[in-house]
Order: sequence, then structure tokens, then C-alpha cells
Amino acid sequence: MATTTTYRVKGMSCGHCVSAVTEALSGLDGVTDVAVDLDAGEATVTSEGPLPQETVAEAIDEAGYELA
Repeated sequence: MATTTTYRVKGMSCGHCVSAVTEALSGLDGVTDVAVDLDAGEATVTSEGPLPQETVAEAIDEAGYELA
């Protein structure tokens, strides 16, 4: 069953930020779609099942941003 979760991401300010967060989250196991909204400061992730919060936070952190 697919799960869609929206995360608040701090530190994004441009198109490069959107690309970096999208790439980081897309690389997680089970992720099937990522949509990043720069204006809202959010990333919506669709995955095959629930993702551990720590895993998402780590991926965002490695991209240089912060999970709010």
C-alpha cells in the first residue's frame, strides 16, 4: 500500500535546493515519487510503505538541509 507523507524542510532557497532534496529523497529504498514545493518549504514523498522519520531526516541532512 502506497504511503504519501509531506515533510517540512528548512534551508531551501532556490532550484538547486529543490534538485538536491529531490535527489536525496528519491534515493531512499521504497520511494516511488518526490515532489518538492520550494515556496511552501515542503517535500511530499510517496513510498511503498511508511518511511522511518530518522531515515528521511538523515537523507535531508546529507543534502545540506534540515527536517523541520
